[in-house]
Amino acid sequence: MAESYDVIIIGAGPGGYVAAIRAAQLGLKTAVVEREHLAGICSNWGCIPTKALLRSAEIMHYAEHATDYGLKIEGKVTPDLAAIVARSRGIAARMNGGVGILMKKNKVDVIWGEAKITKPNEIVVSKTTKKPMEPQVPPPKNTKGEGTYTAKHIIIATGARPRALPGIEPDGKLIWTYFEAMSPKEMPKSLIVMGSGAIGIEFASFYRTMGVDVTVVELMANVMPVEDAEISKFAQKRFEKQGIKFLLEAKVTKVEKGANSVTAHVELKDGKVEKLTADRLISAVGVQANIETIGLEAVGVATERGIVKIDEYCRTSVPGIYAIGDVAGPPMLAHKAEHEGVVCVEKIAGLHPHPLDRLLVPGCTYCNPQVASVGLTEAKAKEKGLDIRVGRFPFVANGKAVALDEDQGLVKTIFDKKTGQLLGAHMVGAEVTELIQGFVVAMNLETTEAELMHAIFPHPTLSETMKESVLDAYGQALNI
Repeated sequence: MAESYDVIIIGAGPGGYVAAIRAAQLGLKTAVVEREHLAGICSNWGCIPTKALLRSAEIMHYAEHATDYGLKIEGKVTPDLAAIVARSRGIAARMNGGVGILMKKNKVDVIWGEAKITKPNEIVVSKTTKKPMEPQVPPPKNTKGEGTYTAKHIIIATGARPRALPGIEPDGKLIWTYFEAMSPKEMPKSLIVMGSGAIGIEFASFYRTMGVDVTVVELMANVMPVEDAEISKFAQKRFEKQGIKFLLEAKVTKVEKGANSVTAHVELKDGKVEKLTADRLISAVGVQANIETIGLEAVGVATERGIVKIDEYCRTSVPGIYAIGDVAGPPMLAHKAEHEGVVCVEKIAGLHPHPLDRLLVPGCTYCNPQVASVGLTEAKAKEKGLDIRVGRFPFVANGKAVALDEDQGLVKTIFDKKTGQLLGAHMVGAEVTELIQGFVVAMNLETTEAELMHAIFPHPTLSETMKESVLDAYGQALNI
């Protein structure tokens, strides 16, 4: 007889394992199926280990500029690539193992293998065919294997994988995805990055700091096209000052492979084709949801444009089947997946969670300088026909930023002129990925400019730029 659960989650990434923990907290008998590694792409090959790489780059940058802080370092600072990669992979392994501990602590069963939905309340788990990738951490002791399992509720949390363009498919040697870019065997001398979203820009920033000649090719008119145009342009100038080159409104149409190099044919805005040769090319043109081979068609789960269709509580077209995270569409971010997992499970348990408001999902890019945002851009607010006030405050006028020698940054806030509602906040500069949560909390509380102006921000801090930006929107900035 098949073992039965209240909830089975397919995929143990951020959305899946968080959903499993919350389900267990609510007293539901819960299992999670994983074919490869606990904690998913985010902790193993994405969010966390990339930040470890970027931290190494940050330390190297500070070491190279030690004299700016009145310090002397004898000799040239050189990266130890093997040690940098080993540190990053070790951190990934630590995160992986931590999720195993959480599963055991919360009495969540881990079913090891590949799941396929055979009925609305049944899955069959078979031996995984996925080739293991580092880090390999032993499965927790509460692990089950192949077989048939039933559940009142099945949550799909299978995530996404790098998107490949026809004719420019990654080969693991010359054309990389983020997998290869995170663990190179040797440092290339030159690099082409195809795409300037978060993944592309973070790798461009890392490799440039390591001394690599980097060129970024972007189809849209702005770097990081989802960001506010003013923030994007500010960031681009900083990137260019570091030596990163950009080809905007351009696309790679063809790639020729050499013995140890690639030549990209780049079609420019005017139709002309420029040939770029580099040691390696990173394909960072987005991701696609993992919706294949899990039985969606057989049970009638509706999909649209490559993602699973869901309602505001993550319910699919088939009762008892749900989808969360990347597989359910943008924004394809770990924290969005986690929040959806909690909303989904609480609805299953009979609670009354608020549906996810995608407008309130913050975005962060951990390049140098960092970029963070939440809510509407200025352009989107105008497209909606809103009458707005816009405030700006530069880091160069902030004492803490000057003391840190991090005075190149900008905070931009957008308000509804009639109501004072904070519609969006956009930031570029040091530590803005840590600062953005202040605006996220404010927007969730439906804060107006009055509350933000009345709040006392500590001095000296970078956070003072946030309040000054609000003051500027209403003609009351004090330090500029």
